[in-house]
Amino acid sequence: MRVVVDINVVVSRYLSALGPPAQVLAEWERGAFDLLVSEPILAEYQRVLLYERLLPLHRLTVDDVAAVVSGFRLLSIVVTPTRTLEVVTADPTDNRFIECAEEGGAEFIVSGDRHLLDAGEYRGIQILAPSALLSVLRGREEQPSS
Repeated sequence: MRVVVDINVVVSRYLSALGPPAQVLAEWERGAFDLLVSEPILAEYQRVLLYERLLPLHRLTVDDVAAVVSGFRLLSIVVTPTRTLEVVTADPTDNRFIECAEEGGAEFIVSGDRHLLDAGEYRGIQILAPSALLSVLRGREEQPSS
């Protein structure tokens, strides 16, 4: 299973180690799904994690943020989108997540962003809140192997 994770899920993981966003990334770390990223998404991860207002909340240093982004680059499947999409008009920067998902053949985009969640799906790629992806993962674990 291939998944794209929006920046708000990544930020939330560093603000609370117990919530659904942290659980989603823990599932990725244990190999429950492949994470897809693109260079624009990695740049967004870094840019937002370095917001002045967030630094005291997540307590990551500049070097920590660089290491986090480097880890995503090394442990994820990096795709290079070949199409520019205009699916989310209310916040066009959200389209980079859809572009990555389409190019990489993702089944899901995980986000807490209302603009993306309101889209619901794009060409069969479901856009889910973190808790909904956790439900999907639990459902797959409960299915008997064939």
